[in-house]
Amino acid sequence: MHSFEHQLLSVNGITLSIYSAGPADGPVVWLLHGFPESWYSWRHQIRMLAEAGYRVLVPEMRGYGQTSAPDDVSSYDLMTVCADIQAAMNLLGQRSVAVVGHDWGAPVAWHLALLEPQRIKVIAAMAVPYGGRPKRPAIEIIRSQFADRFNYILYFQQPGVAEAELDQDIPRTLRMMMHNTSAAVPKDFFLQDKPVGSSLYQGMRDPGAPPAWCDSDAFAVYLATFEGRGFHGALNWYRNFERNWQRTAPLAERKIEQPALFLLGDKDPVGTLEAHTLQKMPSWVSDLEQYIVEDCGHWIQSEQPEQVNRLLLSFLERRYAQAR
Repeated sequence: MHSFEHQLLSVNGITLSIYSAGPADGPVVWLLHGFPESWYSWRHQIRMLAEAGYRVLVPEMRGYGQTSAPDDVSSYDLMTVCADIQAAMNLLGQRSVAVVGHDWGAPVAWHLALLEPQRIKVIAAMAVPYGGRPKRPAIEIIRSQFADRFNYILYFQQPGVAEAELDQDIPRTLRMMMHNTSAAVPKDFFLQDKPVGSSLYQGMRDPGAPPAWCDSDAFAVYLATFEGRGFHGALNWYRNFERNWQRTAPLAERKIEQPALFLLGDKDPVGTLEAHTLQKMPSWVSDLEQYIVEDCGHWIQSEQPEQVNRLLLSFLERRYAQAR
């Protein structure tokens, strides 16, 4: 495995584990991972950005790896998670940064841009778009739409239920998540209709081995992220939709004004889930560049690292340099 710098910071009432690379005086880029991932999901981007002269910081997000994982569900709302990153930026003396997020890391990146319009110079998000604050909590909308059908977000709501399935065999869970939302299966395979009361993996395939884009060294880092602690902290991110909605009320009318890049895999099921938000996004993100990454599922920075690296580096070189 490639050698990266590592530090543990005491911020916002937790210990935040951060990996870093690149010159200490380079322009700062934060890479924020999603569920159920690892800081190492950014391995291809870390190396590329560091070689291009950027100072790259990659946290293990709250609930993951060596970062603290409070048991309380309310400890994982978006504003609290944003505050982890803001406090780390303050501690490190960073006044000008770029933020990149994937999956749950994308909402964190979007909201950091809203909260920190002076410090966050540019933003890049992958998989999850931004369409403004909804008129009611997203979980209420999901419950009304899936009253008689299985929905994985609803399945994740009751503490202990999803943990019982996901924690039972962590290597299998990671294989299943990686495979069933990747370009290796039909786009909406993960979203197939199932009756209420189904398990997450009912009707899905266990490939028996990690995908080719996650070699044995990378898979070992993913395993280390969850072994010994399970998925409870990571799942708690899904249990805060109502709290997120309440706490983001002051941001309800605010738009993303910074230069923004959005990338979506052409076979990512999130594209189906977020179709309405994708349509709304240009109204809420004033200076937006959007690209579809071909032959790519949800794990965009790992499945198609060359396409992602080319688009991300081009964006940073053109827009971050101007904004600083």
